Amino acid sequence: SLQNPIFQQYWGNRVELHVHLDGAIRPETILYFGKKRGIPLPGDTVEELLKYVSYDTPLTLPKFLEKFNYYMPAIAGDREAVKRIAYEFVETKAKEGVAYVEVRYSPHLLANSGVAPMPWGQTEGDLTPDEVVQLVNQGLKDGERDFHIKARSILCCMRHMPSWSPEVVELCKKYQNDSVVAVDLAGDETLKVEDYSEHKKAYEEAVRSGIHRTVHAGEAGPAAMVKEAVYVLKAERVGHGYHVVEDPELYKELLKIKMHFEVCPWSSYLTGACSPDFTKHPVIQFKKDRANYSLNTDDPLIFNSTIDKDYGIVKEHMGFTEEEFKRVNINAAQSSFLPEKEKQELLTQLYKAYGMVPNAS
Repeated sequence: SLQNPIFQQYWGNRVELHVHLDGAIRPETILYFGKKRGIPLPGDTVEELLKYVSYDTPLTLPKFLEKFNYYMPAIAGDREAVKRIAYEFVETKAKEGVAYVEVRYSPHLLANSGVAPMPWGQTEGDLTPDEVVQLVNQGLKDGERDFHIKARSILCCMRHMPSWSPEVVELCKKYQNDSVVAVDLAGDETLKVEDYSEHKKAYEEAVRSGIHRTVHAGEAGPAAMVKEAVYVLKAERVGHGYHVVEDPELYKELLKIKMHFEVCPWSSYLTGACSPDFTKHPVIQFKKDRANYSLNTDDPLIFNSTIDKDYGIVKEHMGFTEEEFKRVNINAAQSSFLPEKEKQELLTQLYKAYGMVPNAS
């Protein structure tokens, strides 16, 4: 795919908005910390580890989420590991020709102190969610300095853990101008959550505090989840959102307000979110309707992929043209959660690289 002019021409001018830090760790790094910390892993080599951790034929979303259990114990609760995965992430994205990336994660799932219940069966330590955010910020900044791309982060609330959500929003407020640009709600949307009101309150606080908002919705769940994300949680972007097309009224409304959909084609195939036939993918509808969407990798470790995989799929199966490629990246930059001045700088860079007149999109 790298030989393809659609990729090569604009190398270094891609924008990615939906990728999970804990789903983008290098297998070598997992093996290193597993060994260093004496934490058993399902394999001793990259190939063996990937046999358990990654896959290439569709599973359900819950089955996909189980993959994290294999390797997260090797990383969570370790300061050096947390900072390093953030730093290496930036390096990886620079190598993929990305100019700007927003990476998301749950601070609680990387911590081992002040978190209940304790994730990944860890014993109590002294790494709090707050310090996790500081370490990730530092790793991202060091990466920006060394690899010359821009990286920001989004902090995830988890659907199955409403009690964490208020703290997540407080951390967004605390680090708002220090690498963190938004809040997200992630996890299995098919789960019935006992106390959904905690998520709602957290998002209300985000709105009050001027924190940007995105929500995973309409991936495994129906269009109603997208409606709730936009109208109840006041999401400014929707993570995935494929099933929105099943509610034509809602879809029309969201097209009108230019709601941004963070689309992940290869992911949507592997999690069973969409039909395994790419020629029937909702993104084809998005493209036809000139919807506001971006192309993203989601969990490249588990999907054994790079951004080229997703670009290749839409080019091969969805009639993706050079014009659409440019449009999608301009959309991504416009829908990014960067402050206005930085957003304009990014857009100027893209327009220049694409040989476009600003706002011609």
